[in-house]
Parts: sequence; C-alpha cells; structure tokens
Amino acid sequence: MSDTKEFQRTLTRYLKARVPFISVRSSERARVLDIFKEIASGLNNAPVYVHSISQGTRDLVSNRVTNEDRSTVGALDHANQQIAQRQNLTFVLTEAPDAEDESPFSRQLLDAVTLAADNGGVIVIITTKPVWGQLQRLGMSLTLSAPSEDEMLEIIREQIGAYRSDYRIEWDDADEREAAAILTGVSRIEADNIIATLLANGSILKSDLEELTQAKDRIFADISGIERVQVRGSELNVGGLGGLKAWLEKERPLLTADLRERGIRPPRGVLLVGVPGCGKSLSAKAIALNWKMPLYRLDLSTIHGQYLGQSESRLKDALSTADHVAPCVLWIDEIEKGLAGATSGAGDGGTSTRLVGQFLYWLQEARSRVFVVATANDVSRLPPELLRRGRFDELFFVDLPSTEERRDIISIYVQRGLKYELNESLMGELVELSEGFAGSDLESAVREVVKEAFLSGDAAVSDDLFRRSFQNVVPLSKTSPEQIENIRAWGRERAVPASGQPIGNLGQTTRARRAVLV
Repeated sequence: MSDTKEFQRTLTRYLKARVPFISVRSSERARVLDIFKEIASGLNNAPVYVHSISQGTRDLVSNRVTNEDRSTVGALDHANQQIAQRQNLTFVLTEAPDAEDESPFSRQLLDAVTLAADNGGVIVIITTKPVWGQLQRLGMSLTLSAPSEDEMLEIIREQIGAYRSDYRIEWDDADEREAAAILTGVSRIEADNIIATLLANGSILKSDLEELTQAKDRIFADISGIERVQVRGSELNVGGLGGLKAWLEKERPLLTADLRERGIRPPRGVLLVGVPGCGKSLSAKAIALNWKMPLYRLDLSTIHGQYLGQSESRLKDALSTADHVAPCVLWIDEIEKGLAGATSGAGDGGTSTRLVGQFLYWLQEARSRVFVVATANDVSRLPPELLRRGRFDELFFVDLPSTEERRDIISIYVQRGLKYELNESLMGELVELSEGFAGSDLESAVREVVKEAFLSGDAAVSDDLFRRSFQNVVPLSKTSPEQIENIRAWGRERAVPASGQPIGNLGQTTRARRAVLV
C-alpha cells in the first residue's frame, strides 16, 4: 500500500470515529485538501468545511462560501457556533498560527476542540510544525509525506502518457523508474512542474534524466543545513586509488535501482581515512562528477550551538535536507573534528555523544538515496561506533601513492597545466625524487613549474626546473614519519587499501584486513 493510500485510509477512520482534533503535518496543502474532498464525498451527514485566508470558510464538496470572515480567529469562532448547533461537523483550518506553543490562539483552539468532543465535531489543522502538547493529546496526528517512489512513477506516467502519440518520448520503463527515483522527495506540484518543463521542449530524451537532477537541485538550493558544492569537471581527475574506483564502479548501479524486492538498502557510503593530502576530499568530488549527482557538503563544525538541544536540532534539519535532495553525494570532510567530543570526554554536556548517536541512527536507518563520503585524517579521534560494520558500506585507507600512482598523478597535473606529456626519462627521475610524496605534494611541485611557464613562457620550462621544483618539496613523510607510520598501523588492521595494494611498504607482502570483490 502506498504512503498516500495509507494516509487516506487512516484519516477516513479518524473522521468516522469523530476524533475531535486531527493535526496533519504536510507542506502540500492542496494535496491534503484533495484527499479530504475525496473522503468527504463518502461521509454521509458529516459535512466538511475548509477555511483559508484567501477565501474564508467554504463547503469543501460544493465550494459554497459559508463564512466570509477570512481571519483564522474568525473562522474558529464560526466553527464554535456551528458545532454548538449541529452534530458531526468537520472544520479544516489551512492556517494555524502559533499552534506549536501555548498561545492565545492555541488556547482558543483547545476550547474549540473540547466543544467538538461534546458534539461529535472535528477540528483539523494543516501545519508543518509540531502542535502544542496539551492540545495534541486531545486528538491524533498524521503526516502526509512527499510522494513515494511508486507514486512518483504514477505521476510521471500520467504526465507523459498523453503526449506519447504526439511528442518524441524516448523514456522506456527503466528510464521512468530512474526518473521516479530521482524525483522522490519533491512534492506533487513540483514534480508536475518539472515534467511539464521537459515537455515544453517538444520531446523527452534519455539525456533529460540529468536535467531532472539539476531541476531538483534548484528547488532545494536555498534550503539551509548543507552547502551545495559546484564541481568543475576540468579540474577533477584522481590518480591511483584503483581499489576504491573498482568498488565504486560496482556499487554505482545499486544507488538508483529498485532494491525493495531484495530487502536491501541502496549503498550508504564510504569512510575514507589515511594520510593527509592523498586525495580523500578530491575523491568525494570525483564521485559526484562521475555519478552525475549533485554534491553537498555537511560541515559538522557549524552544527554546534550554544543552547541545549540546538546542535541536535541543526543536525536533524541538515540530514532531513539531504534526504529531500536525494539522490545526491553528501561530503563530510574531517568528520572526526565534528564528532571528536564523544571520545575526548569534552565538557559539552554530552552534546557530541548525542550527535554521534543521531548521525549513526540516520546513517543506518534512513532509506533515502544519499551516498555519504566521509573523510578523516586523525583516526585516533574517531568514535568507535562509527567504525562498526553496517554504518558505512566500506572503510578505505588512502595511503601515500605508490610508484605507479605517482606516475599517474604527475602526468595528470602536467597535462592539465602544460598540455603535454613528459618524456619517459624525466618522468622516471621525478617518480624517484617524489618517493614519500602525498598527492598534494606532487601537485605543489608541478604547480611551481606551471607558474614559471605562465610568467616566463613555455620555453622557460626545462628538465632542471622540474628537478629543482621536486627537490624543494619536503613531504610530511619526512617531517613526521612517526605520524605516518601510526596512521598506517591503524589502517592495516581496520581498513581496505584504497589503492588495491597493501598499506605501507608497498613493495613487500603485507596482510590487509580483507579484499574487496570486484
């Protein structure tokens, strides 16, 4: 049974049972009223009236105006008068200001509900906020969620079905299902508008599936909690990390597939830990680009508030926003900094511990198509609960690049900045000189050469310039070798090598925790 049909069935029972107060949580007022209208036509001798600020109070079925007072207080007074005189009346208020807290209006609403309980009446409010507890205890609460994936599929087929004989419609059943998965989380009217915009082109092509993601992104662009990250493809090309790339290629089809019959959830994400500067953050951007999905960044350091419960509320809002914009990639950079208080015993009143619990619950239980890419440098500060199987789909260790990976990375940066390939002899020298370099060290060395080429012309670039540039870089592996070894020791026992090779001592045989099937 779809979410909407379940909502309608439950609401019908509440109205037949004459529950005196019903709060409906939804941002889609028109959709809620359509359901009420369908129910009202089947309720004998139980009229349903609806009030809006633009039209006053009217009969929901006949649309006849019964009270021209457009104020909410005036509508409530009118409801009181009618309920006191007649039995089995239902009044739906589409505006309910200050109903979430104790206020003059909520107390007036409480009196109206008490009167309704004595006369078989029902007061309904449509709201997006919780309702004052004392008032809510007199009735029941219902939530109308955005259309489910199955309902969205029906909406899409209904929209484009009438145009198949006149328009060029390339979408087949698989494309329609992928479109439904993409649009899940938007309202009915938003989905109608997006499909109508595609139809305005005179055709619907397979390439329009990407446009759906962009249209959905524009809808949620101004929602606070997470930050939209613009990904420029010309700057993204991750060298090495063959093990991570193979795993991602295998998981990609599962993110938009319908897995309900199999009883499994879509891929939830990866935790990337390892040596600083080796491409963890770059990988998050590359995943979003390759999967053609919007990238959002959640900065846990901005979540913390000064008041009790404020941090938890902000995190809940941010994760809820991520659910709405799905399918997407959610990047959490240096996750250990935002959740460190849970392991350090920081005197924050237990806020960090509650944040960890809230985040892990969402990570494990949410069924939205949000692929999380979390990165961490200081593995000692990671809460142990974060590493348990079932949270992230996989834990990858990003090590210093191997010989072949350094060759790939140098080639990428040289090609990007100088538009040519290095000769094999020079490349061999640079690969040897860069032993122990992180990816950021390699980028820095090549950048110095590119800057000289820009300032003095390409003729100024020489083999000696490359050698000097690489010799001037002092990598972290030389300034803090103990730190690197400690990180590697942690990764050998707990993580899968992102490169597909053993962690540390790449030329020797080292036992990894496990291999990833590809």
